[in-house]
Amino acid sequence: MPAKRLFVIYAGGTIGMQATPQGHAPVAGYLPQELARIATRTKDFPAYTLKEYAPLIDSSNLQPAHWNSMAADIAAHYADYDGFVIIHGTDTLAYTASALSFMLENLAKPVIVTGAMVPLSEQPNDAEQNLVDAFHWATQAGLYEVCVAFNRQLLRGNRSRKLWGAEMGAFGSPNFPILGRVQGEYEFNRALCLPKPSAPLRAHRIDPALRIAGLKLYPGFSVEIIKQLLTAELPLAGLVLESYGAGNAPDADQALIVALSRSTQEQHTLIVNISQCVSGRVDMDNYAAGSALARAGLVSGCDMTPEAALCKLYFLLSQQADILGPNDRMPVNLRGELSAG
Repeated sequence: MPAKRLFVIYAGGTIGMQATPQGHAPVAGYLPQELARIATRTKDFPAYTLKEYAPLIDSSNLQPAHWNSMAADIAAHYADYDGFVIIHGTDTLAYTASALSFMLENLAKPVIVTGAMVPLSEQPNDAEQNLVDAFHWATQAGLYEVCVAFNRQLLRGNRSRKLWGAEMGAFGSPNFPILGRVQGEYEFNRALCLPKPSAPLRAHRIDPALRIAGLKLYPGFSVEIIKQLLTAELPLAGLVLESYGAGNAPDADQALIVALSRSTQEQHTLIVNISQCVSGRVDMDNYAAGSALARAGLVSGCDMTPEAALCKLYFLLSQQADILGPNDRMPVNLRGELSAG
């Protein structure tokens, strides 16, 4: 059986940074050089071709247009490689993993996104181990989805979140089990993974110009904020509303409910209701405070992460109209991003 070959996108991030007078910053050429050294001293390290983005992207500067570039690069090299690795900054890594999961329809090869909390230029670091693990998982048989490799775990990309700002184990998957882990050896749970598609890959583009926003409710939230956001001259195409608990909002605040209703019904803004809890799901039938949002035209985000919900909005609102519109498809499981029921 021939050795597997990987295509690697180095987008930027902490993993390849070095200290500068202005603070840590990406340095062109440094990570490819270090990765080549890692490959020579790691047993069975797969062959790879690396594309370094120029300029390298601090993940805080990531924009939706970058997702189009990554998806296009994967599609352009899809036939020639067995798997793909994306080396990325951690702050927006979960957004990229979520976005690509929707954009790469009928994906039949692994796409592994990884990064690091401590750069390769410092010791000790988590960068080298994360790279070794990502390259391993990118050759994993039976894996047909976008995943995150971090801190010796393999997570479904659109279920992942950056939960801790300084811990080596920064990422978790609160609403879905991990797909794999390393405990002496690589352990992979194929039963949890998506099935292999029979249709060819379709790499979709998203529209970076879409007006999409995220908003979190809190005690004392002023309805004027949402009025200004939703009734602007150029109305929002979509909004991710992080509500309380199981999808609840202050139903006693009729001005808020009216503003949401007008936005969904008159301006056709697709508003997705997700829980601001780290773990849990939206059930707008359970409480009166949730049913008010359903009557206002909000769509359930089920147990999606905020990152997945926002990226799914970008994806659905960028597609041509079909029999099922974005409102119908938002609560439907497309890439393993939400649980039924």
